[in-house]
Amino acid sequence: MSEISEHKILFGWEEIKKSLLTCIWFMFLTFPIMVIQVNTIHRTVEWRWERLFFVGAGAFLLSFLWRYMIRRKEAGIKREETAQNTHQDLLQRLLSNPRFSRPALAVAVLFFLTFPLVFSLYQIDIMTTALIYVVVALGLNIVVGLAGLLDLGYVAFFAVGAYTYALLNVHFQLGFWICLPIGGALGFLFGVLLGFPVLRLRGDYLAIVTLGFGEIIRLVLENWNEFSFGPSGIANIPRPGFMGMDLALHQNHTYIYYLMVGLTVFTIFVVRRLQDSRIGRAWTALREDEIACQAMGINKTRTKLSAFAIGATWAGMGGVVFAAKTTFINPASFTIWESVIILCCVVLGGMGSIIGVVAGALVLKLLPEYFRAFSEYRMLVFGTVLVLMMVFRPSGLISSVRRVYRFEGRNKLEGQP
Repeated sequence: MSEISEHKILFGWEEIKKSLLTCIWFMFLTFPIMVIQVNTIHRTVEWRWERLFFVGAGAFLLSFLWRYMIRRKEAGIKREETAQNTHQDLLQRLLSNPRFSRPALAVAVLFFLTFPLVFSLYQIDIMTTALIYVVVALGLNIVVGLAGLLDLGYVAFFAVGAYTYALLNVHFQLGFWICLPIGGALGFLFGVLLGFPVLRLRGDYLAIVTLGFGEIIRLVLENWNEFSFGPSGIANIPRPGFMGMDLALHQNHTYIYYLMVGLTVFTIFVVRRLQDSRIGRAWTALREDEIACQAMGINKTRTKLSAFAIGATWAGMGGVVFAAKTTFINPASFTIWESVIILCCVVLGGMGSIIGVVAGALVLKLLPEYFRAFSEYRMLVFGTVLVLMMVFRPSGLISSVRRVYRFEGRNKLEGQP
């Protein structure tokens, strides 16, 4: 018998024994709940032994499947380390191949351009919300995915943009198109204000400080009634106009949808250019090794501040569009849960990957709406998917391609004219 077959047999028996122990332990823990049923009216006890069998069988199968997948993952990692190559998965190869990427891009453009012509007003509204989160998640991707700075208070910049448009419209009657760049500029300013106190922090300490910053902004908006109208919020926020014309409800939602499509394309273009620029390479160096980054002569202070400020700019603009779309905002719309959702869009899609973040935001915002029939189990499925993704694909749905620079060699250089 070969060594590989002996390893497979050992793997099978070992995993079966561990899964059996898990099965027995799980049956013991759930025995009082699943088997014993007390009828208080007739004062009788019913024994439901068949449920114990199903619990044991399910626990055994799930445990064995989980251990099998973990072993497969470990074996794949060992093979990759042995081969000493950074191969791309199938999806990355397809996206990097123009024969597949260009037709896929054309289909995506055609789909988003014709979406309002095919689907209902409800579907347009859902897709607009998803595109808002795409823009905001791409901004957070600059901070977390490229610069490696864990920001748990990112929703604060989102709130700054939304309240900028609402308050400027209430007090000064400023329109949407004037408030859009102002919201982005104020987001930039607040990003700098957050960046200065956390220049020396990293990891968990940075996450705690940014979390506190987000809660401070929310509590200020909730308690400063003279400034932000408190918990009652601001209603009747005007939607963006089109050359002074009065648009009907369906036309207005369609207009906001195309506005978000244009803003999403602009965001992808700018983030892509930033990623390939000098500051983008500085962010990547900061993420990989902060000490080595500083030793290479990169200004760490300027790099961190630029990441916070530029990322907050897109959150500010996204907040302006969010206020214009919903026509009502209050502090309850900007809780810590929103920061977690935006962060999950980045992590689930793939940190540092633009296409991955877009896919992650669309998945997390569209699927819950389309599975409202299973609303009682949505959070259970959501948590399960996140756990499985972090265990079996920690790089996300579409991971970023690590760039490799090779020196061709002395002989090739000597052969050049």
